[in-house]
Amino acid sequence: MNTATTTTGAAAGPRQEPQSPERRGLLFIISAPSGTGKTTLCKQLVAVLPNLWHSISYTTRQPRPGEEHGREYFFIDEPLFQGMIERNEFVEYAKVYGNWYGTPRKALQDKMEQGIDVLLEIDVQGAMQVKKKFQDGVYIFILPPSMETLRVRLQGRASDAPDEIARRLQKVKEEVWHFREYYYIVRNDDLARSQRELESIVLAERLKTKRLDMHWFEQSFILEKESRTDAP
Repeated sequence: MNTATTTTGAAAGPRQEPQSPERRGLLFIISAPSGTGKTTLCKQLVAVLPNLWHSISYTTRQPRPGEEHGREYFFIDEPLFQGMIERNEFVEYAKVYGNWYGTPRKALQDKMEQGIDVLLEIDVQGAMQVKKKFQDGVYIFILPPSMETLRVRLQGRASDAPDEIARRLQKVKEEVWHFREYYYIVRNDDLARSQRELESIVLAERLKTKRLDMHWFEQSFILEKESRTDAP
């Protein structure tokens, strides 16, 4: 486990292009049961859509085969994690399956202030913490096609013992009842279709009237019209 000093940000896609600071970035929160495919979908979403930054969480769990520090997670030990809690460095944090997970506050706020949209990939417990602080966030829940399909996926990963898989499946049954707390539901029975649906959600949210950059609107339409009216 990497126990280096903590960092506060991580790049997560080549499509990041700064927007006008007149527009504050949006916060997209995606939750899903383990094994649903949310990580794959999130990575594809960031790769395709510009101005969308994938926040990297901190965790005290050990890396799985193929995972890298600073890419999937920041892997740190528990004393470092507890120190970050004491310094109020997390937007949310929770203990899941015996390990701690937390979303760094500063990196998220910096990106949003720059006008860049932020994508959080967190569990239900963390999402409910975030919702208390960011009611204007966009909350998306991804469901597997069925419990049986999810069981097969978890068994196929071969990374968890049978008792761990049983525990995860039981937690899924508890988590799905929170679906009413989310604004969108995506059923991931086809990866390509699910990605298109997620893209549609992001694009639609960016185009909502309440997201309109009023400074741009006034400069382009209201003030421009007034200057013509005042001209001799």
